[in-house]
Amino acid sequence: MRLLRHSQALAATLAAALVLGGCAAPRQPSAGNTDARIRLLAQAHIAAGTEVLGTPWGGISGIDYDAQSGQFWLISDDRSAQAPARIYTARWSPAQQPHITGVFTLLTEQGQPFPSPRQRAGSKAEVPDAEAIRWHAGRQRLWWVSEGDWARGGIPRLREALPTGQWAHDIPLPPGFTPTLQPQRTGPRSNASLEGLAFSDDGCTAWLAMEMAWVQDGARPTVQTAGGPVRITALDVATGQAQQQRAYTPDAVPRARRLPWGPEVNGVSEILADGPHHLLVLERDYSAGAGFGARLYRADLRSGSNTLGLPALQPGNHTPLQKTLLLDFATLGLATVDNLEGMTWAAPLPSGERVLVVVSDDNFNAAQSTQWLALAYPPAESAPPRHSPTCATPSTGAPA
Repeated sequence: MRLLRHSQALAATLAAALVLGGCAAPRQPSAGNTDARIRLLAQAHIAAGTEVLGTPWGGISGIDYDAQSGQFWLISDDRSAQAPARIYTARWSPAQQPHITGVFTLLTEQGQPFPSPRQRAGSKAEVPDAEAIRWHAGRQRLWWVSEGDWARGGIPRLREALPTGQWAHDIPLPPGFTPTLQPQRTGPRSNASLEGLAFSDDGCTAWLAMEMAWVQDGARPTVQTAGGPVRITALDVATGQAQQQRAYTPDAVPRARRLPWGPEVNGVSEILADGPHHLLVLERDYSAGAGFGARLYRADLRSGSNTLGLPALQPGNHTPLQKTLLLDFATLGLATVDNLEGMTWAAPLPSGERVLVVVSDDNFNAAQSTQWLALAYPPAESAPPRHSPTCATPSTGAPA
């Protein structure tokens, strides 16, 4: 989700400046169950707009790690406005500054870069809004999601690409993922749509998370009330078919804005598999003048009811996932918490602890930066299985 858009841009820029200037009220840590074993190992920053390999750096909304090569994959949500929609590769040792090693342009099915909003004028070409990326080790391909932009012909998309950025396959989404306006508005909200992507440990299931509730499922979060249920959907990687779906309830917006106008939002910004029965869920919030915040939850996939067949989620017709608060990022002692949107496992520590890497989307705003955080996380209960080549989308005439 890009937080600096349209009439909100000035308010958000002023608010970010207040936060970085030390004028915002300190964020209060969340109450609840937290895991004291999670600790900060390292952090780094890349300034917004830094030129990297001939492109303006920024908008990083997703990250994943390839254990075999030891490199990270990152995706920018630049809608081809600053430069063509693109992905990066990087290496990062917590003792050093991140090193960006490659940049690859994302291509359409026709083999062309995605157009900018200006270039699209008068055509039906899609303008992307990339929000998450995952590397499938068994298939040796990338999956990425586009949130969609209703005003510019974009709807939520799930795509498979080669490591070069070349289009390989579009994975059809269930009908409910497409917004409708007639006879009434249903489906995802604009700029609050497909946001999170996670592969199961064996690579055979892909989980897709919305940022906020679908229109018919409930309201956006407010300072007073939690948001409507967010749908998290499991797809079979081999067939692309939806298997099941769960409802996740995001928190209320933790703080009121400190400016007379501007956004107050909270939603799911990323998910990540944590063993066979749990997802880590990153909730990111923003209030004008009060700045950003984030909390890490662990959701139990064995809880909750299957909502896949429900056209609308209403009280009494479903049971949401059980979630446990693991970490409020306000407790880490950071000078600021930025717009955290990407999350991945990295190489474990010699102690057996896992390393969780989280990155932020700087919105191409000079008052922000790309924040890199490395966190120590408790060891896995058992070694996860490797992604299997058999858990791959079947050939559909895409490049091999």
